[in-house]
Amino acid sequence: MMNKKTALISGVTGQDGSYLSELLLEKEYIVIGLHRRTSTNSFDRISGILQHPNFSLCEFDLCDSSSVYEVVDRYKPDEFYNLAAQSHVATSFKQPSLTFDINTQGVVNVLEAIRKYSPNTKLYQAGTSEMFGRNYSVDDKGLKYQDENTQFLPQSPYGVSKLASYRMLQIYREAYGMFVSNGILFNHESPRRGELFVTQKIALWIKSFLRWCRSNNLSPIELESKDDKLVYNNLIYDKLRLGNLKAERDWGHAKDYVKAMWLMLQQDKSDDYVISSDQTHSIDFFLSLAFNKIGIKDYKKYIYIDPKFCRPAEVDYLCGRSDKARKELGWLPLLSFEDLVAEMLNE
Repeated sequence: MMNKKTALISGVTGQDGSYLSELLLEKEYIVIGLHRRTSTNSFDRISGILQHPNFSLCEFDLCDSSSVYEVVDRYKPDEFYNLAAQSHVATSFKQPSLTFDINTQGVVNVLEAIRKYSPNTKLYQAGTSEMFGRNYSVDDKGLKYQDENTQFLPQSPYGVSKLASYRMLQIYREAYGMFVSNGILFNHESPRRGELFVTQKIALWIKSFLRWCRSNNLSPIELESKDDKLVYNNLIYDKLRLGNLKAERDWGHAKDYVKAMWLMLQQDKSDDYVISSDQTHSIDFFLSLAFNKIGIKDYKKYIYIDPKFCRPAEVDYLCGRSDKARKELGWLPLLSFEDLVAEMLNE
């Protein structure tokens, strides 16, 4: 009987960590979820697997090298998926030092732990399309895109911190022969997405607004627009506050993208891969689709553009080309953009 593979997943309580845990458990892995203890329970996304016989939790802090070394030395895992990060772009402008501590120094801690204590461990590092920033390639038809050959030009402390860790993996791969792979993942969403991210913010506002309308026996179209409020007689509801609606993003489903993470570590050699839907949509279009699903044809009355949600340096266009992953990994996204929006609203 073959021994089961062991995988460590940092950031296990997040969107990607929860889906990846479920995928690996289905494949009969022993999964150790690494989490940083806080004063409140943050296990909602993994509540369905907490009692699974092959799943366990382990306290861990990516920024504490002794913690990282001890965990890697103890488990000597077959695979390590580093999904822990300070992953919010706007926050990275307010907390750039913390962003680098987690996203860059934390990755160096993992690389050193594997090099010293478990050199046969395969490492997956979560990269991001934000590393491309404002840059893109153009094909012979004039279409703009980003792939593994597009030059990076990050526009935020978050993007720079991720680019630094991306390059560190390449250095350790070249210098020490370690199996380390970067996933350059474009935006991926789900009902488990964090509340600060724009897609989830939109979905949660719509659901809350509909509940409020029902509780007051109102049709959403009855309300009048006044500045940043929606008003009906003495009833008032805050509009959905957003920033730049023209920004274009390549959105996929997180469940598809964690499959790509796993596939990267099943290859004979490590490499770096763009993971994307290969389509781009504006936030404006996401809003149109979401509001259409609740019977509202023109969403503009319900939105307030708040300057505080505009980034100091904006990334206007992201559209991946994942030809390499589709060819070499045999990966294909199964859920469409429309499926994603519907699922986020239906949850």
